[in-house]
Amino acid sequence: MISLRRYAVIAACLLLTIFYLLPRSSRPSPLDRKPSKATASTTAPVKAAPSPIIAASGSAMGQQKLSIAKVLDLPVPKQLEYHFPYDVTSKFPAFIWQTWKYTPASAKFSEKFRPTEASWSEKHPTFVHEVITDDIALHLIHHLYSAVPEVLEAYLAMPLPILKADFFRYLILLARGGIYADIDTFALKPAQEWIPQGLDTKSIGLIIGIEADPDRPDWAEWYSRRIQFCQWTIQSKPGHPVLIDIVSKITAETLKRKREGTLKADHEGVVEFTGPAVWTDSVFKYFNDPEYFDMKSSSGNITFKNFTGMNQSKRVGDVLVLPITSFSPGIGHSGAGPVDDPMAFVEHKFEGSWKPENERIIEPQELKDAKAKEELEKKLKAAE
Repeated sequence: MISLRRYAVIAACLLLTIFYLLPRSSRPSPLDRKPSKATASTTAPVKAAPSPIIAASGSAMGQQKLSIAKVLDLPVPKQLEYHFPYDVTSKFPAFIWQTWKYTPASAKFSEKFRPTEASWSEKHPTFVHEVITDDIALHLIHHLYSAVPEVLEAYLAMPLPILKADFFRYLILLARGGIYADIDTFALKPAQEWIPQGLDTKSIGLIIGIEADPDRPDWAEWYSRRIQFCQWTIQSKPGHPVLIDIVSKITAETLKRKREGTLKADHEGVVEFTGPAVWTDSVFKYFNDPEYFDMKSSSGNITFKNFTGMNQSKRVGDVLVLPITSFSPGIGHSGAGPVDDPMAFVEHKFEGSWKPENERIIEPQELKDAKAKEELEKKLKAAE
């Protein structure tokens, strides 16, 4: 005979089961609605900047309307949108992500990286700061992307550590948000100071900086793009469309090469495959995407011309673009200011640790050559 107490326990279990099975929100899935419009603005005017259309994402429970099988039938970008909804009005997560072979707790952690790694904790004492090793990265990507098998397959197929390191930064920011910073970067100012005063953080979802602005006829000899955005430091909220685009793009290209048997350990192609070139392409694609921007109010596409020579930050929709001095101070070219410039936020030490030992240099040779050429040109002009 069942006692009254047992009846009460059974009833409580049934109520809890019903509570967790019922949807907790009646808000529609982001896949079933069009994004709402927001007002475009820039901290310094950007010519022909269209009005951004920024979607506020639905709740996770609301997204249970789609079965796992139906989600897997979606294209990879839509799968990523579903699993990692974007909400521009949310806070920037207080995470700092870095990658290296060893954690700072290991005796094998390089002494030359201790000051740079520590600078991020010193400038962000309330942030969760993680240095992720290759083994931990593998487990983390398995955990975060097991529901998107194509992405996981692409990550596992990559034949070089640098390819996985590049891919990891986009993957972790897409899924969790926060700041990604290369292990050889030095935090000069806290992230709170990266955003101009008066600019609402609820209107910004991605913060990027310029790596190179080679205003010279032979720029293609030194860089992949006329304006190149760096990816050694990025701050983002989870689910940002630029991250969805680049993760989808790298996934598709990796699996294509895998099928064709052309996925090789080639250091020469890193910049275009997973590095700053493809990152820059994804940023410009977003700036000119009618799905997110009202192109009817635009007089033309946003190009490098909107950013060349800038010395203050510019807001384009929900993206804050910082001048070259902010993430590349002291490089001696492209108009970058010194490390003590008020706009200098992060210093990159250019260790080139992803390259083979015989190719590693403190500063990329292309920068040294470019600076030497510029100095020579200045001397020749002065002598005229």
